Amino acid sequence: MQAETSRLTFDMKPSATPLPEQDRLKAFENLGFGTLFSDHMAVIRWSEGKGWHSAEVTARAPFQIDPASSVLHYAQEIFEGMKAYRTGDGRAVLFRPEENARRFNESARRMAMPELPEADFLAAVEKLVKLDANWIPSAEGSSLYLRPFMFASETFLGVRPSKEYIFCVIASPVGPYFKGGAKPVSIWVSQDYTRAAPGGTGAAKCGGNYAASLVAQAEAYAKGCDQVVFLDAAEHKWVEELGGMNVFFVMDDGSIMTPPLGGTILPGITRKSLIALAREEGITVNEKPYSFDEWKSDAQSGKLKEAFACGTAAVVAAIGTVKYPDGEFQIGGGETGLVTTRLRDALVGIQRGQSNDRHGWIHVIDGV
Repeated sequence: MQAETSRLTFDMKPSATPLPEQDRLKAFENLGFGTLFSDHMAVIRWSEGKGWHSAEVTARAPFQIDPASSVLHYAQEIFEGMKAYRTGDGRAVLFRPEENARRFNESARRMAMPELPEADFLAAVEKLVKLDANWIPSAEGSSLYLRPFMFASETFLGVRPSKEYIFCVIASPVGPYFKGGAKPVSIWVSQDYTRAAPGGTGAAKCGGNYAASLVAQAEAYAKGCDQVVFLDAAEHKWVEELGGMNVFFVMDDGSIMTPPLGGTILPGITRKSLIALAREEGITVNEKPYSFDEWKSDAQSGKLKEAFACGTAAVVAAIGTVKYPDGEFQIGGGETGLVTTRLRDALVGIQRGQSNDRHGWIHVIDGV
């Protein structure tokens, strides 16, 4: 099936003051996450009665918005997270970008925002990566993190969907998400806060979900942990997801378990990909509820062999230690397990063009 072509014409406006190459290469020597940005951004505007218009790729710069812009008051805002990789043979590639485009529109529907045609979403991402191709780092574990987002820009103070929106894509060369690299992370089980409730916005990738998680994440840091994990809002019993990642459990019978999607958990693209890869290897994957009490008892009995979190930013990170108000426990001796390592290597191999892409997940950016 041939991909749809964008109907928008992008006005290409290269920056007159790009960062000098020597400064960019110097910055690449110590990449963090989300602190360094490329020279350009892609922008498309939407207005009622006109639809999507004024598409351009231009020098990265601040937006000028009115103090009464509706995003500042009613939080109509959504975003995506994706990466561009430089393969060993020099190609620039994206991983399953059409899935990001689809999920972006699912988030838009939930937040009463206009949907952006998938072809226009992909065109904006691809044109930005082409123009800023020299910003894709090639060091092991590095990539160009892409942040497509949309926000309400109409000037008004009334509780209704905005009549004007701005879609934008920015890019940031990044290193590993966790400072410790591939070592297992520690998790704090939140007792006082929940991430999402049935009927809420848990399945949408909107800023409000992340804002609501920050106090719990701060609590996790205070307890000496890398991340927080949330339980369900209704019974405060069932494991749902981390602050920004999905979670998996590897059992002693070789099967894998992960909480089911149901409106309160973000449908992660990494999650979806890992399920497919595991099943291809003959691993049984069960999407079903798993309580914190089961997690604790299974870890202590040895029934639970491994646990890992996954997402675009962190890729796959083993969970070594779990802390909660009454104590803590380790999983698999606090080390990264074999299944976690195998699935991570399989995923990364495809993303970076090191393995056969039999799924058609890799999108090559021509002319880069």
